Amino acid sequence: MILQSLVRYYEDLLQQNDKKPMDERIPKLGWCLARVSYMIELKEDGTVKQIISLKTEALKPQILCVPEMFSRSGKCPPAYFLCDNAKYLMGINIEGTNSDIKDRFEDSRKKHLEILKDTESILAKAICKYFEKWDPEKAKDNPKVQERWEELNDGGNIIFGMRDHYAQDDEEIQKTWEDYQERIKEGQIGKCLVTGKETEIARIHRGIKGVPGAQSSGAALVSFNATAFESYGKEQSYNAPVGKYAEFAYTTALNYLLNQKEYTLRLGDSMIVYWAESAQETYQRTFFTLINPQPDNQDELKKVFGNLEKNIWIDTEDIQINPDQKFYILGLAPNAARLSVRFFYQNTFGEILNNIQKHYKRMEVIQPAWKDRIYLGIEAMLLETVSSKAKNEKQFSNMITMTLKAILANDRYPMSLYTSTVLRVRSEQGKVTSGRAAIIKAVLIKNYKWKEGEKYMALNQESEDQAYVLGRLFAVLESIQQDANPGINTTIRDRYFNSACATPALVFPILIKLKNSHTKKLEREHPEKKKWYEISLTEIIGKIEMTKDGFPKQLPLEEQGKFILGYYHQMQKKYEKKEDK
Repeated sequence: MILQSLVRYYEDLLQQNDKKPMDERIPKLGWCLARVSYMIELKEDGTVKQIISLKTEALKPQILCVPEMFSRSGKCPPAYFLCDNAKYLMGINIEGTNSDIKDRFEDSRKKHLEILKDTESILAKAICKYFEKWDPEKAKDNPKVQERWEELNDGGNIIFGMRDHYAQDDEEIQKTWEDYQERIKEGQIGKCLVTGKETEIARIHRGIKGVPGAQSSGAALVSFNATAFESYGKEQSYNAPVGKYAEFAYTTALNYLLNQKEYTLRLGDSMIVYWAESAQETYQRTFFTLINPQPDNQDELKKVFGNLEKNIWIDTEDIQINPDQKFYILGLAPNAARLSVRFFYQNTFGEILNNIQKHYKRMEVIQPAWKDRIYLGIEAMLLETVSSKAKNEKQFSNMITMTLKAILANDRYPMSLYTSTVLRVRSEQGKVTSGRAAIIKAVLIKNYKWKEGEKYMALNQESEDQAYVLGRLFAVLESIQQDANPGINTTIRDRYFNSACATPALVFPILIKLKNSHTKKLEREHPEKKKWYEISLTEIIGKIEMTKDGFPKQLPLEEQGKFILGYYHQMQKKYEKKEDK
């Protein structure tokens, strides 16, 4: 499904070529986009009229569509057609002409004469005459070459042209090149698994560039490089037959997407790529905003989700988003010489947005007054599971893609997200941030079917859930200690939170005794606070179902999350009271 979707996207992009600048266009099969620095302008007799720089005002090469420039290696790599460096097209080198340079020019000469020998266009004939007459030994004596000797030898690509017309844009030369591509087919013929057609099968697939951590020259998405991966005597990519057209289309589309910042999102060690079937950028931009919200667009998101609840769809730049539009999300990660697919998800854009909205709804939790971030992006969410002092914030790489997939599909969150969050709270002696509370609440609702938790954005004083009530009790006991000892550095949270969370029966009797001494001090200094705390304790303890041994002996992992949430809500209620006063 991945390759079929990318091939369809390639065809969508191809239809939009005329509306885009050259550097954003998609090449056809047999062509590619390349950076070109100079043009050799020819006269009709094949002599060099002048050499023109094609660099921009910023002295950068122009991006032009030229005949395909495949990867080449070896002692004397083969020549390219119509676009190559000075060693191949002119037989020159800054260090002087040698046998190696002569061989490269000769290879280029043979290739151009072979391909263009029957082409009748004026420019094609001029190129043939150029290769018949040009002598690399006398190149430096040519005044036109002398003017740009050092520039020509800087390794930049060169093309041929006549006046303001480039050779690769000549219609007859284009047809000649495409006919030549058809003639030289020499691969196996088979049924393409992508298109279902009988066609020439690609032996090697082009590299995919732009995935951090993968080879900079490009890593394969489909490849077989060991006999252990082969079957029925089929070697290399013949083991998974993909036609040359489909191979070119999917690699071109994926490289295009990875080269566009608005179509990608880096999460951990993975690169998330997404696209709409219609190739409209509006969908990509909207998706990026929703999955990676920033502090400065919280109000914008609130409006979007508010409209969705009213069944009002989003208008962006006068383009109405179609909820039935097909949308695709692909997660890629580096893996030695090839790419690893972390996940692939496709659905209608409307369904994906609804699933994201449900996730944010589950994540709703009361925030401190100083915090104005309502929507926590996927990466910010996962950062809550690691220490704020950690040097490596990417240690959750695999978990982040699993979490994203769960959000997109409205599926169960990975349990590692929940356990990591609970363990992080415990390792920091009860430091419960709003993000950690939100994660715990969302996982309890989705994974543990805690329907009651949907009412728990803020403190639920009616709840009789034992773990939640115990968390509230711990928060009140800590507050009593803090009010009795203003400015105290170490509270019961630092010493007893973990034990109270896991084994309440061992800790709460000790905390109740400590509370008695604290309330005596409050009675002398703040009698009104003592009265309020006594009312709160009576209400909370009255909800605890005591066994013959008193408090519950142990709380399993699920209940520990509820304890943490109860603690967080009660503490926020305390701060809310202070703000009211």
